[in-house]
Amino acid sequence: MSAAFDLVRGHVEAGRLPSAVLGVATADGTVALEGYGAAASARYPLFSITKPLLGIAAARVIERGLLTTETPLTAAVPEFGSAREDVVRLRHLVSHTAGIAEPPLDPLTPLRTELVTRGRDFVAGSASRYSSLAFEGIAALVEHATGQDWADAVGQWAGEIGADGLSLDHAGSVEVVDAARSGVDMARFAAIRHPGAGMVGRAEDLLRLGSELLRVEGGATGGILQPATLAMMRRSLMGDIPRLEPYPAESGQDWGFTWNLRTRAPGLIDRDVYGHGGWAGTEFWVHPSAGLAWVLLTNAVSRRGVDLDAIDNAVVAGR
Repeated sequence: MSAAFDLVRGHVEAGRLPSAVLGVATADGTVALEGYGAAASARYPLFSITKPLLGIAAARVIERGLLTTETPLTAAVPEFGSAREDVVRLRHLVSHTAGIAEPPLDPLTPLRTELVTRGRDFVAGSASRYSSLAFEGIAALVEHATGQDWADAVGQWAGEIGADGLSLDHAGSVEVVDAARSGVDMARFAAIRHPGAGMVGRAEDLLRLGSELLRVEGGATGGILQPATLAMMRRSLMGDIPRLEPYPAESGQDWGFTWNLRTRAPGLIDRDVYGHGGWAGTEFWVHPSAGLAWVLLTNAVSRRGVDLDAIDNAVVAGR
């Protein structure tokens, strides 16, 4: 897979990325891992890759019969939606169709307060607009159903596969070089413990997850998810509803149970792919048919000249 690694190395050497770690895994484990401008073991803020990490925890609660995709948010947050006539359910929260107006990534008020007071963007289920605040609702449902802090629920499954670098502790993590210039106070953001964006981790942690998901895709039982549960997470929850900015229909993706499904992405060789990206350039993608998962960790919001599809294609092609 030298072509993919050459691409990422070239981006760092040319200054398009300040640093990067690229890794690839199969169901048997990590097969390649390199750091450029940072150690391969460096801890990076993962930003929105946090979303499916929480999603896995929520899916495990569904496996226990403590939640379903139809559970309303008011089961955990009774004061939510007092001015709404629609019902926001777990399936809306996980698929960016809840219609909750979005605050900044680092709001001054607590996320639970934002969740209750932000107001409605659209009727639940009638459209899709990307939302990080909705994941505060997912966290609330997980915590209400289990009595367990959402981050501990993530840590539980992560510990089962040795992904013990995943945490909310930003101390010692790689600095996002243009966070302040992009309008985010990283100290305030870290203190929020954002369930839609707040986790930090190593490439190896995500590669361990990728290997585990590929084993589940192959029918393995007894892991962090059952095969039927992962299949549920990979089903699109979108239908034909409008896709609103920043991810309009032409971007070629749908949303499953917290997974980004790039099943219509025009630039990809292999569209049998799911995963998630993050605000400062972090990427985690699983290609079941190709039998590969790959991770890119970097630390810049502005990444001009870096083409994600080109890297994905080079990984899948294995050149």
